Amino acid sequence: MDTALNRNQNHLLAALPAVEFGRIAPELELVAMLQGEVLYESGQALQHVYFPTSAIVSLNCVTESGATSDIAWVGCEGVVGTALVMGSHATPTAAVVCVGGYGYRLKEQMLMQELRRTGGRRAGVMQHLLLRYTQALMTQLSQTAVCNRHHSVEQQLCRWLLSTLDRVPSNELTMTHEHIACMLGVRREGITEAAGHLQQAGLIRYYRGHITVLDRSGLETHVCECYAVVKKEHQRLLHDVGERAELFPSQSPQIFHLASDFA
Repeated sequence: MDTALNRNQNHLLAALPAVEFGRIAPELELVAMLQGEVLYESGQALQHVYFPTSAIVSLNCVTESGATSDIAWVGCEGVVGTALVMGSHATPTAAVVCVGGYGYRLKEQMLMQELRRTGGRRAGVMQHLLLRYTQALMTQLSQTAVCNRHHSVEQQLCRWLLSTLDRVPSNELTMTHEHIACMLGVRREGITEAAGHLQQAGLIRYYRGHITVLDRSGLETHVCECYAVVKKEHQRLLHDVGERAELFPSQSPQIFHLASDFA
């Protein structure tokens, strides 16, 4: 593992001015984030925030019966642990790595120290970025609720596939139908049927837990409006994030490839 600090791999870190980034840089720890790893449980006190680089983290709710459902995903565009930014040290959701990779971990006290330093009327860029990202995340949460209530399993699967592609450097994913069903809170049979329809349409290829997206534009014609709503809101709120981020050259145009005002 290359331990050299490369903040361009996370868009929020990349948008920080040199002075603000320099204060937290010595405390950023590059960590492996394994698929299935629980970063924190529901109600657990948050000890760290995570800035994913190549990993994707799902925020999910767990019922008393043990059933789970994802309500949002966080990748290289964001940060896991926004409850701290809002003044809370715990959250009712759990954070679980759904796509393995890497990310930077920062201790809770270091984040709070930086936020207190730049708080009030002279708030710094970090506080502005994290607050706007939190609002964008809230849009994702609310739109997920709408999507789960009103749209088909096939549309939800397309939304999940496109959202994942926006955060990884490849068009290939390793994920079982059962795992996807748990994340979306639907029956496995529904995912199997939906994936079969997409495969018959030539949009994806699925074999033993490996999904290859063959036609992204085709998926975009099948997805519900929820994907575009979340994408547009991220662009509106985080218009100054992304130019300095290290984008994947082989990837389709992404949500966060936007101009930066913080040069």
